[in-house]
Amino acid sequence: MAIHGTLFHDFRENVSQDPFSLQNKKLLKIQMGYGPVWAKTGSMVAYQGDIRFENKGAGGLGKMFKSAVTGEGVNMMQCTGQGELFVADDAADVQIIYLENDLISVNGNNVLAFSASIEWDIHRIQARGAAMTGGLYNVSLRGTGYVAIATKGEPVALDVASAPTFGDAQAVVLWTGGVTMDVRVDTGGIRSMVRGGTGETFQMAFGGQGYVLVQPSESVNASGNQQAGKSGSGLGELFS
Repeated sequence: MAIHGTLFHDFRENVSQDPFSLQNKKLLKIQMGYGPVWAKTGSMVAYQGDIRFENKGAGGLGKMFKSAVTGEGVNMMQCTGQGELFVADDAADVQIIYLENDLISVNGNNVLAFSASIEWDIHRIQARGAAMTGGLYNVSLRGTGYVAIATKGEPVALDVASAPTFGDAQAVVLWTGGVTMDVRVDTGGIRSMVRGGTGETFQMAFGGQGYVLVQPSESVNASGNQQAGKSGSGLGELFS
């Protein structure tokens, strides 16, 4: 007896020995021989070898407190051991970044995994316009190591130094160090809001030097602060 077809040939595991590599655009492969990693709780879909998982929640009492207050953050599990780990997030596209003594500011719901060498924390975004929205919070990732981000669809990386750059607060995934952000309240005035408006009341305005990553979906965070009109202490609270 035999199994015929190309299934087990076309979808065989890739042979990359990189610490983080793409098995395909929706599945991340992590080589555990390079040391422990943090991964989003529940993101493991398979592993080979001897790997252990410890649920760390929001990462300590301080971060758990900030997560509860801000509605931002992400529950993480620490992965240790030897072997190959495969993680994914609801079939979202996976993007790999290597930070070299650098930092990025990420919407917590988009964080998939990162090296244990990366320092992370929940921080309040310092922006003039953010005060009127009740505050904006993101997850900062800093240091040297690999970071994997999950996006809904293929994103676009915009160079903010090339032109004035604005993004929908529900679609902005992350921005790099050197980028400044402010909140702009659009427009059309109060009459536009009363009449239904455009649905684009809040915009994130970016400047400085670096990149902003935007995904083609206005649903970055199902429960966090960048999602206007949802629960939490974010943009939507202005009208609550």
